[in-house]
Amino acid sequence: MLKLSQKLLLFVLAAAVIPLSVAGFWLLRQAEVELGNRLEREQRALAAAAAEATGTQLTTSLDSLAQSATLIDWTKVSKDEAIGGLQLLTSQSPVVVAATVVDPARKDFTPLIDAVEGRPKISVGHDSLASALPLATLASYGDRGQIALGAAQDSPAGPWMPAAVQVGPRGEGAPMVVLALTLAVLDRWLVEHAPELTTLEIVDTEGRVIASSQWHGKLSSLEASRLAALKAGHPFATSGTEQVALEKVPGRLGLTAVTSIPLEVARAPVRSLRRSVLGGMGGTVLLLVVVSLFFTRYLASRLEKVSAVADAFGRGELSKRVELDGGDELAMLAKTFNAMGGELETSRAKLLRWNDELKQRVDEATAELRAAQAQLLEAQKLAAIGQLGAGVAHEINNPLVGILGNAQLLLMDHQEGDDDFSLLKQIEESAQRCREITQQLLRFSQKRGEVSLQPIDLRAVVNRTMTLEKDRSPGVQLDVVMPPEPVHVDADAEQLEAVLTQLFVNARTAMSASETRRISVTVSPLAEGASLTVSDTGKGILPENLSRIFEPFFTTKDVWTNIGLGLAVAYRVMQEHEGRIDVRSEPGKGAAFTLTFKGAGTTKQKHEAASALDVGGKGRGITG
Repeated sequence: MLKLSQKLLLFVLAAAVIPLSVAGFWLLRQAEVELGNRLEREQRALAAAAAEATGTQLTTSLDSLAQSATLIDWTKVSKDEAIGGLQLLTSQSPVVVAATVVDPARKDFTPLIDAVEGRPKISVGHDSLASALPLATLASYGDRGQIALGAAQDSPAGPWMPAAVQVGPRGEGAPMVVLALTLAVLDRWLVEHAPELTTLEIVDTEGRVIASSQWHGKLSSLEASRLAALKAGHPFATSGTEQVALEKVPGRLGLTAVTSIPLEVARAPVRSLRRSVLGGMGGTVLLLVVVSLFFTRYLASRLEKVSAVADAFGRGELSKRVELDGGDELAMLAKTFNAMGGELETSRAKLLRWNDELKQRVDEATAELRAAQAQLLEAQKLAAIGQLGAGVAHEINNPLVGILGNAQLLLMDHQEGDDDFSLLKQIEESAQRCREITQQLLRFSQKRGEVSLQPIDLRAVVNRTMTLEKDRSPGVQLDVVMPPEPVHVDADAEQLEAVLTQLFVNARTAMSASETRRISVTVSPLAEGASLTVSDTGKGILPENLSRIFEPFFTTKDVWTNIGLGLAVAYRVMQEHEGRIDVRSEPGKGAAFTLTFKGAGTTKQKHEAASALDVGGKGRGITG
């Protein structure tokens, strides 16, 4: 079954589109014919203008030259006088490029001008110029002032045409003034007046092109399709690729003007008209179809809106509403649907809100339980490590004191030059090192003291630490970058100095084998506090070790000089400061530790520290 919109569309096509199309195509055909005729007239007018200009330039020049030439009695002038007369004639017309006098009564009388300044030089002699024309015929059958033209000739300077003027009484001995006329003037006129993509040519009776809007250096044959039109004598012809218009040059010059335009160019206006008309017809048809579809769709869309909202309610999309205006029955039904949807949506929103609240509480309780479990597990591990360290330190410390004391007693009985002195000294140093390790183990297992966070100038802590570090770091370049104004944070100055000292110790150890040994300290104020970065040019830290460097007893040093508690303690201190310690490193390019502090007056004051077992962390640092 066809829908209402489809039926109306068929009706519009039958009642309006078909008659409109028939009328439109008929009008288009008439317009194309008229436009084609107008284009033909314009092309023929262009050919006529070219022919008229050619005839005017050649005929006017020749008539003027003939009148001037007949004023001189060439049978009595000397050679020098003849050359002067020829110069007068050449100056009279810009088309003359060479001139001579042929007098059968005086065989040795051969005045010649073949080099006129500013004009093409054709380099033709007296005899060659005379032989290019039927002078005997002109002398026998022509009168005084009669003109004869010869066939166009080629030369290195371009095509030229010979002309002769009879300057004596009719007879075989009549003298002649022979001229060489350049065709470059015609070329220039054709180039200046030829429209774009249009070719203007002047051809002789043999179909040779003597002048063209396409600059040419020598005579050429007319293109085949144009030559066929010339021989057929049609004033207008169309070939497979172009259309040609021909017009005879006025006078008895035997020349024809040929205008040729490519069909693509000539018919472009017709095609443009066709596109415009067809586009207008198509737009009209499309408009009719769209309007008909719009009205039918308007009628059907009101019911479709109600149906779509009903389907949406069935899928649970209760936020959908029927948007219908007017006061008919469908509008009343839409209002009822909208009220029902609002009530259902309110009820479901309450249920979803209760469900979200319950889920949030469950998630919070689960997160707290997981955090407590993780803290308990970490505390148990660290407690075991602390107890083990305390027990080991206690058991080792007693015999270690005896070893150290005996070694020192023996050293008192030996001088530095004795053979056993160096051995006893090594025993003493090793025992002292073991004692330091056991003391650190004991400190790690004991509770920490009271932490006092107070507003301090971070720059002052850095200056004090750097003053001490200069004496401890011979051969190490120390760079400090700090702002000129105070940087206030909440911190325990004593513990912070201990953290910086530990970072300097690690940096010096990491740079022990580096060519460049430099420690840089940078203090930067932040929007909610400040940061302190300590970077070195040491060996760096491998990526797989970055997550473990804050764990107790873990070290990356080539020679284990301590028990691996320095960074663990630094991590613990920054945790107490409600701050963060982060590390960035690339193997072979050093490491950078960044301490982040909160601003002065923003941390909670801690009077009693937690157990010393709250140490450890990850290489990315933590947030206090």
